[in-house]
Amino acid sequence: MSAQEIIFAGFGGQGTLSMGKFLAYAGMDANMNVSWLPSYGPEMRGGTANCSVILSDEPVGSPIINDPNTLVVMNRPSLDKFEASLVKGGLLIMDSDLVDRKPNRDDIEVISVPAQTEAMNIGSKQIANMVLLGALVKRTGIVSMEELVSALKAHGKEKFFEINKKALEIGASYVK
Repeated sequence: MSAQEIIFAGFGGQGTLSMGKFLAYAGMDANMNVSWLPSYGPEMRGGTANCSVILSDEPVGSPIINDPNTLVVMNRPSLDKFEASLVKGGLLIMDSDLVDRKPNRDDIEVISVPAQTEAMNIGSKQIANMVLLGALVKRTGIVSMEELVSALKAHGKEKFFEINKKALEIGASYVK
């Protein structure tokens, strides 16, 4: 692997920044070079939020991502905003419960996950982000699931560990 450049995007309050942060921690704990750059509007809750994560074997020259390898979107406005920037052959993972259209491109791989539904089935819609993160890690192998779970345990809140771990496993099950 040379580098994986990922944009996570959604509404503020959906855990978009946390999704990127836990992946960055897992990469850092696996001795990778990591960059995590959050971006959010002044609205925060309900406004747009996204973060850029770079995981690489080489030093990261800039935290800015113009052409991501992977895009994880939790709502339609995020798909509308970032779809065109995804590289040809890139990976799009989207919450099919909140994204009400198919991608306009046919030169990318798409994994649609009903993350809100799965999260509610587990017990809380607030863990939909972890469902999508599980699909991402399973599909890309950028870090192992064990490294991600370890980072979640080390850097997350203990009281949410088990439910988040379950959400990661459910998300991973959507990847063939």
